[in-house]
Order: sequence, then structure tokens, then C-alpha cells
Amino acid sequence: MPKSPLSRLSLCAAAIGALAVAAFAVAPSLAAEDAVVIPPPAASAPETGIKTAVLAGGCFWGVQGVFQHTAGIVSAVSGYSGGSKANADYEKVSTGTTGHAESVEIKYDPQKISYGKILQIFFSVVHDPTQLNRQGPDSGTQYRSAIFTTSEEQKKVADAYIAQLNAAKVYKKPIVTKVGALEAFYPAEGYHQDYLTLHPNQPYIAYNDIPKVENLKKIFAESYIEKPTLVSSTKVTN
Repeated sequence: MPKSPLSRLSLCAAAIGALAVAAFAVAPSLAAEDAVVIPPPAASAPETGIKTAVLAGGCFWGVQGVFQHTAGIVSAVSGYSGGSKANADYEKVSTGTTGHAESVEIKYDPQKISYGKILQIFFSVVHDPTQLNRQGPDSGTQYRSAIFTTSEEQKKVADAYIAQLNAAKVYKKPIVTKVGALEAFYPAEGYHQDYLTLHPNQPYIAYNDIPKVENLKKIFAESYIEKPTLVSSTKVTN
């Protein structure tokens, strides 16, 4: 695993490195996880004021990138959830022993986008919720699929939506996403923020994450915004 921020060529970064470029050149249709067109959640909850959602779905670069291109999102910050503050450090989290998952804290305006729509995008284009403790080339509990809820209403919507999608059999396998109350969110190191926008040609991003943003634009055209909502002007600290 990388010891330098600039050489994050490991599980989350270019775990596929030069092989990714070669494979993409031979079989571009295999890039990223396939998006799945799914129905919106039947359950909903009324919300007012700026709300927070915390989601984990593989490497946080792609998760953040997709939601930064989503209308109604006030901010999307990469970070860690599920473990302690003492272990909220990239190199420690990358060992897969801290309890943390690479996560994204999403602040959103419910007058412009609902929590249900955020979950629909999460399950459809952000990641494959049927993969256990892995996502694409990345494996380990730090890449697990998880929803960290910030209210009882969010938990009800998330649980009901997972049950709805499983019953409809929209995926070939059952959803393994874990739903649990958020205990804490710790922003990741600054060099992880806005990574997709800042490094669009980095092999891992080009191969795994840019297609997710393209799928957002195609499947959720009404929610897509061309100019991303970036963290760049915000100081991010642990």
C-alpha cells in the first residue's frame, strides 16, 4: 500500500496500474461496475433544512465525484466512518483492521433532492451493492457497502428501499449493504478531496470512476450538473 499521497497506487488507487490502461484499451466495456436502472424508493420521509447523509461504496474518490456532480448537493467530503478518531488515517484504514469504511459525507438540500433520490443514485450508478467487502479492484472491509444514517427516518427509508429492491430482484444477487446509525465521520486527508476532478486522467479514475459520472449524466439527467461542487475552498481537517 502507498506510503506517499502522490503514489496512491494500491487497493483504492491504481491497484490495476498500467494493467488497467492495457485492459481498458482491449476491453473498454469492462470499465467500472455496470450501472443498474432501478425504481425510486417507495418510502419517503419529509425533511427540511440542510441534511446530512453518509454513504460508503468502495473507494471514496468515485463516490464523492458522483455526488459532486449531483444537483441539490451542498457538499460532498471524502472521509472515514465506522471506527475511532485515533484510526481515522488513510494508511491505518487501508489495513482493513480499523473498522472504518471509506465514506462520503453528503450535505444536501431536501427541497432540491430527497434522501431517497440520493439512495437511488447510490444503488444505481455509484457502486454495486451486492459485492461484499469489495468494489471493483478494491477489496477489504474498508471498501464495504454501508449506509450510516443520521436519523431514524433515514434508517426507515434505507431499510425499506433495500427490502424493495431485493423483492423486485433488480440485481442478480442480494444486496449486502449494511445500514446503521452514524457514530462519527472523520474527513480524509486533503489530498483525497476533489480527486476525480483534479485527476481525471489518472488510470484508476479514468477506468473506474469517470464512467460512474457518465452514467449519472445518462440515467439521472435531471439530477446531473456539469460543474462539480468542490471541497477545494474548504479547509478539511481530521
